[in-house]
Amino acid sequence: MRLTEFWRRMNAHFGETYAESWARDYVIAPLGGRTVVQALADGESAKTVWRAVCQVEDVSSKLR
Repeated sequence: MRLTEFWRRMNAHFGETYAESWARDYVIAPLGGRTVVQALADGESAKTVWRAVCQVEDVSSKLR
């Protein structure tokens, strides 16, 4: 998954304003206790991070 697709899905699920805030502030256990922004900065793939988001959020099947 490309990073642009990851952010498109984040914006579709959370809304454009909240997606960035959530990604910066919400700590996700499946990412080793990191936020989305931290995990991406540490080199995790966008696909891995998106799967972790889907584990902790009720993401529609259309976006999964």
